[in-house]
Amino acid sequence: MPLKSRILLVEDDTNLGFMLMEYLETNGFETKLYRDGESGYRAYSEGNYDLCVLDLMLPKMDGFTLAQKIREDEVKTPIIMLTARSMDEDKIKGFKIGVDDYVTKPFNEEELVYRINAILSRYQPEAPSHPEEFSIGGFTLDTSSLSLNGFGLSQRLTKKEFEVLLLLCLEKNKIVKRSKILEDVWGEDDYFTGRSLDVFVSKLRKYLQKDTSVCIETVPNVGLMLKTE
Repeated sequence: MPLKSRILLVEDDTNLGFMLMEYLETNGFETKLYRDGESGYRAYSEGNYDLCVLDLMLPKMDGFTLAQKIREDEVKTPIIMLTARSMDEDKIKGFKIGVDDYVTKPFNEEELVYRINAILSRYQPEAPSHPEEFSIGGFTLDTSSLSLNGFGLSQRLTKKEFEVLLLLCLEKNKIVKRSKILEDVWGEDDYFTGRSLDVFVSKLRKYLQKDTSVCIETVPNVGLMLKTE
């Protein structure tokens, strides 16, 4: 069964938010709903989403600021902005930030789903073929479910955790340059994406710590190596 695309929905209107969440889930999307910009950004930072749907007028942090912070972290995740205003200057500002599309309220939920599918089809090209499973010491990386299994653990990985570990698995016991990982997973190599990579590597090390024959070694100023005996 293919994995569901994960959508971050940030909408402060409670009724509209729940209605959209239920509609998106009915149409096959895994959807998380948050009601203000700050909680939405925390959710974005802690998990990996395939697409963000952001209301423009949000408490604590407006949609423009939230979109800007997402774009400062990475450039790949598409963003659709929901707005009750149809002012051209708002749309131009959003497109300059990196918003992919605008939907003006009130809107048809079916149209939103078509827009989401159209954007995802552009952002998610067919994945290169690779084995369905990789052995990592006593662990197994299941590429169909994005899960790391072994030692009584079944850990579902986020998309970026999986992509980083997959790159290391493909070059097991070889150095993978940081620049390659950052370009392949985040789309760019800069200070902020580098810090994000360090966070994800730290999480992966915790997942693998039960097997002492496995380690993710940092090669200073070069890259990372997944070492297995």
